Amino acid sequence: MLSIHPLPYPLDAQAVFTRIRDLGDPVLLDSAQPESDLRFGRYDIIAAAPDVLVRYTRGRTEVRRQGLWNSIESDPVDLLKSLNNEIALGDNNGLPFCGGLIGHFSYDLGRAFEALSNPAEDDLELPEMRVGRYLWAIVIDHENRCSQLVCHPRADTRQVDAVHKLLLTEPVSDIQGNAEPAPFRLLSAFESNLPRPKYMAAFNRIQEYILAGDCYQINLTQRFSARCEGDPFHAYRALRKRATTPFSAYMESGSDAILSLSPERFLKVSDDGEVETRPIKGTRPRGSNEADDQAFIEELRQSEKDRSENLMIVDLLRNDLGKVCEAGSISVPELFAIETYPNVHHLVSAVTGQLAEGYTSLDLLKHCFPGGSITGAPKIRAMQIIDELEPHRRGVYCGSIGYISAAGGMDTSICIRTLLVENGRVYCSAGGGIVADSVGDEEYQESFDKVNNLLETLSELGKI
Repeated sequence: MLSIHPLPYPLDAQAVFTRIRDLGDPVLLDSAQPESDLRFGRYDIIAAAPDVLVRYTRGRTEVRRQGLWNSIESDPVDLLKSLNNEIALGDNNGLPFCGGLIGHFSYDLGRAFEALSNPAEDDLELPEMRVGRYLWAIVIDHENRCSQLVCHPRADTRQVDAVHKLLLTEPVSDIQGNAEPAPFRLLSAFESNLPRPKYMAAFNRIQEYILAGDCYQINLTQRFSARCEGDPFHAYRALRKRATTPFSAYMESGSDAILSLSPERFLKVSDDGEVETRPIKGTRPRGSNEADDQAFIEELRQSEKDRSENLMIVDLLRNDLGKVCEAGSISVPELFAIETYPNVHHLVSAVTGQLAEGYTSLDLLKHCFPGGSITGAPKIRAMQIIDELEPHRRGVYCGSIGYISAAGGMDTSICIRTLLVENGRVYCSAGGGIVADSVGDEEYQESFDKVNNLLETLSELGKI
């Protein structure tokens, strides 16, 4: 039976995270409330100290229990299913997460499921998957306006008591007033791994592939990087003030950290098997005044090119969901909706279905991975072309972050607007879908529009 300990509301999720981050392998799934859309950003989930940690790196699956790593022969997703089955619960008490799995799945995990040739350089050599099994979490519900420490029956009671005490040792106002983490700053300017001449050459090659009938759409991205120092969580807090997106997340391992400000849901599964995915395809910048802003919205809403791109990915995702959903259950309740964020407007659709009997949330993730909105169509050929044209593997960018609850539910993001801090460098990528009538200069500029807000924020933190 779940153990639920009430906590004060409101709680500052970022401040709570600072309280528990030293327990090891901390994760923050951040709804960006009160600024984000409550339909998608209802809950904050904060956890640490997983009892099991799994990582998958270049075909090797490793498991850490009680501080010891061991290699095992197992498909990484099958292993996660087994670990979650060990702690399965029939009732979640109306909570999104009652213990279960939280972690990240890099774009390159797709290589475990599909044969891809001519791989791009793996210069960072990071795990394609890193997932912990967490038996307790702080869940902040912004709709019902309550906070709770939620504990699985198998959670270590001494650890739970210590965490509960840690969260109640000072008044809420003092928790929210915690000092800023150590300053983060850039030590160099950002550089792209695909400067304009190389980008245009890749763009032209994609046009040749489209003309030859190899593909309909390719998502072409470039990666920016700079030297840095300081606490990545300080950078995350600064970014969150500028980018209030409902699928934000922060997680760290040692000195490495993932900072995600994603607006895009990848896959959500309710406890009774209802499935939703919300692909983004189509972007315009925010205007400098209200009139310009509305003009950009209408331009996006009426754009045949963007609607065509969006529809291609909707069809791709209908096919992906159909692999594990009940026949006849797939529908498109939203098509070409506009969502507005601090620096851009997006064209968004929703595809839904009902998970078929015998399939789990992790089966859905495996069959749909990586998300079609960041590959192109058809998916496998698009991924092969991406490998050919992008100089480096994408890593966590365009992968997914989220949770799979012990009660069966799941919610995951697409890792766009996502940064990696690793070995004294910060990485941030951006791109867009290329179709037959795309204009190279416009696509190149769009990749900057999507991340300028993030890059400028980091530059303002201090640069020498």
